[in-house]
Amino acid sequence: MKVAVFSTKTYDKEYLDKANADLKHELIYFESALSLKAIKLAEGFDGVCVFVNDQLTVEVVNALSALNIRLIVLRCAGFNNVDIESSARNHITVLRVPAYSPNAVAEHAVALILTLNRKTHKAYNRVREGNFSIERLTGFDISGKTTGVIGTGRIGATFARIMRGFGSKVIAYDLYPNQELIAEGINYLSLEDVFRKSDILSLHCPLTPETYQIISKNTLKFMKKGAMLINTSRGKLVDTEAVIDALKEGRLGYVGIDVYEQEEKLFFKDLSEIIITDDKISRLMTFPNVLVTAHQAYFTDNALIQIGQTTIQNITDFEKGTVNRQNEVTINMIR
Repeated sequence: MKVAVFSTKTYDKEYLDKANADLKHELIYFESALSLKAIKLAEGFDGVCVFVNDQLTVEVVNALSALNIRLIVLRCAGFNNVDIESSARNHITVLRVPAYSPNAVAEHAVALILTLNRKTHKAYNRVREGNFSIERLTGFDISGKTTGVIGTGRIGATFARIMRGFGSKVIAYDLYPNQELIAEGINYLSLEDVFRKSDILSLHCPLTPETYQIISKNTLKFMKKGAMLINTSRGKLVDTEAVIDALKEGRLGYVGIDVYEQEEKLFFKDLSEIIITDDKISRLMTFPNVLVTAHQAYFTDNALIQIGQTTIQNITDFEKGTVNRQNEVTINMIR
């Protein structure tokens, strides 16, 4: 198949080319994101390969259909950036990578926790400047603290087990409790109780109409004063303005995010010589108890290999008419 690959970075090309070493497919790489303005780049292709910040709205999907695009293949697990209903109406198959390395994302969430807690990023900068003082670098023992996990799919379950390894008491909320975690001693509580009891709260749920801004002014009021909030899932799970207010008022003690609600305008780009006009993230980065990374939680060699292999396999399966139903995104999944 001839596939247009959008939002391409050097590592995308490297790992997709490795997975496509037999050259079964013709992959043409574009640095630009797929949008209505860039739609002409998809002309003459059989399918498009996209990432988290490509916005496949109704208009974009309709335009792809007009270009006879038959396949949208996501090199990620989330699909909230694709209008699935219009894809179905246009008979365009949507495939994704439902699981690559749950360890990668879970471990990054733990890295954010440890860095915020023990302030190693600040200590690193101090020592490089010849400042060996440890004033204001006090942390806390994770052992004995209560960690709340919202969403216990593969990533959330992996994260929960890691935190138990630290000696943390783990509680969880999920519409579909993981029986294996229950057997291991993890308690499922109501959403409000998880908010109330957590010293550390980590989000690992997908973005759906029900989870949109699950962190809001109304839910933040339930959290313990000084609690830590971690989000490595989807930016729109969090109402950023509400988090800023909670930080200003001292209700939230720490915030670590790898995703952001307006990240498509920022992440995966070098803006070091440009004035950032997004006031929310600019304000967030002024807080000494906030740590922001740019959607790198998934970014390990293991994950990139699996993403590349599954993406190429999805294209091959579609071409052969043997689509892996576990990888297909359908209307039923958004209802």
